[in-house]
Amino acid sequence: MPKTNPVEVTRLLQAINDGDPRAADQLLPMVYQELRDLARARMSREKPGQTLTPTGLVHEAYLRLVQNPDLEWNSRGHFFGAAAEAMRRILVEVARRKSRVRHGGGLRRENLTGQELGFEEPEELLALDESLSRLETRDSAMANVVKLHFFAGLSVAETAQALEISERTVSRLWRRARAWLRTDIQSRTDPD
Repeated sequence: MPKTNPVEVTRLLQAINDGDPRAADQLLPMVYQELRDLARARMSREKPGQTLTPTGLVHEAYLRLVQNPDLEWNSRGHFFGAAAEAMRRILVEVARRKSRVRHGGGLRRENLTGQELGFEEPEELLALDESLSRLETRDSAMANVVKLHFFAGLSVAETAQALEISERTVSRLWRRARAWLRTDIQSRTDPD
């Protein structure tokens, strides 16, 4: 993933926080490719047949970030963490919409030969989101690692840089978070 100039990104983020309307226009070209790489990494885990593209995910997430007057960022890492969270929320919203009855509910699409298409189950993403929300109340550091490493697709090194912690700590938190989430999801889907 290409690196942006952290100082320039932080300066533009501060200008956005201060209400400069031109700063958001200047920021997008600077961070677009990194955001697109994050979205592409996340969307590569989705099964074929998605209506949301990495470009669409980036645009939607960016709009949510710069149009929300309540959000303020203090660094490049903070901004990319917020972008990862926005992407996660968008994907969860899409999964919820797909699971609604009027959008097919639990029905699966079939092609003319009768073979099932391989769509990711929206319920799996919803279960992960619910467990991640529970994890966030118990251990925000583990939840932040999951958001950046899994949802945003950042490497361990990039996650460590964004969170300003060591790579070793990220790896440890990632292992613990995966185990916790797996146990939590299994306990809710299979109470026995």
